[in-house]
Amino acid sequence: MKKLAITLCVATMLATTAFATNAIYPTSVEEFTGGEEYRIHKTYQLSRTDDPALIPTDDFERNGLTYTLLDVTRTDTVGVDVIQHTESVTQASSTNNTDTVLTQLSPTLDVTTQDGYVGTLALDVDSVEIATDGYATGSRDHSATRTYPNLSDSDLSLIPKSVEEDGRTLDLADIQWEESLQSDGIGGTVTRYTATATYTGTSTYQYATGYTVTANYTGEVAKTDVDIVEYTAMFGGTVTAEEVVELPEIVASDDDSSNNILYIVGGGATVLILGYGVYLLIKRKRGTT
Repeated sequence: MKKLAITLCVATMLATTAFATNAIYPTSVEEFTGGEEYRIHKTYQLSRTDDPALIPTDDFERNGLTYTLLDVTRTDTVGVDVIQHTESVTQASSTNNTDTVLTQLSPTLDVTTQDGYVGTLALDVDSVEIATDGYATGSRDHSATRTYPNLSDSDLSLIPKSVEEDGRTLDLADIQWEESLQSDGIGGTVTRYTATATYTGTSTYQYATGYTVTANYTGEVAKTDVDIVEYTAMFGGTVTAEEVVELPEIVASDDDSSNNILYIVGGGATVLILGYGVYLLIKRKRGTT
């Protein structure tokens, strides 16, 4: 039987196979042919804790052939076990700006699992989450100054007790008086006062006390010198009804004109097989006449 295809790496299989929960993917796929025989061998490497029942054994189609499971073999060996691993990390941050947080996270993470698997994982950017630790209340001081000129007396009752500033109400906190003489318009003078009043107030606000960043790192980790169970699922192929496959002509030694080409004709439910048995039947009949 002739080998047709080289071993396919796991990365290739992952790129061409639909992902499924708890799916197991082969470490190699080999195709063989020998005349009318078609075989595909899929090899899986599992740890002793993996469930071999997850190995796909259903029929599948490839290149016009339907492949059916023939047998599964098992081999125990010692080697390197490679698994997918996700590690979650948390760290404090003074900001919730995503761009800033990403610069604070390392792009890779070296890990050693409790089971002894070692590897370098990559940051999963989509997994980054930023949570607020809590809030506290703060206060701000505000002030404003108002000038009131040409007052007849330095009387507090002439001064407003509060003013509005930027939507806030500020209360009178201090007054400075300035006295001056002004003409009374008839040749004399009068005393006038200018008040400079200071108003103050406070406002409160809430602020985040800090942030906690959570991020996942994912990738492959490996463990050497572990028990590996290698399973090989062997599939046999048959021609589907939608394909037409021409097989080699059967050549008789006496150049008999009754030689036939064997066809497998697909389409609907019609399958015509003219084979070597027909040739022998004709030849035997002629030998007896």
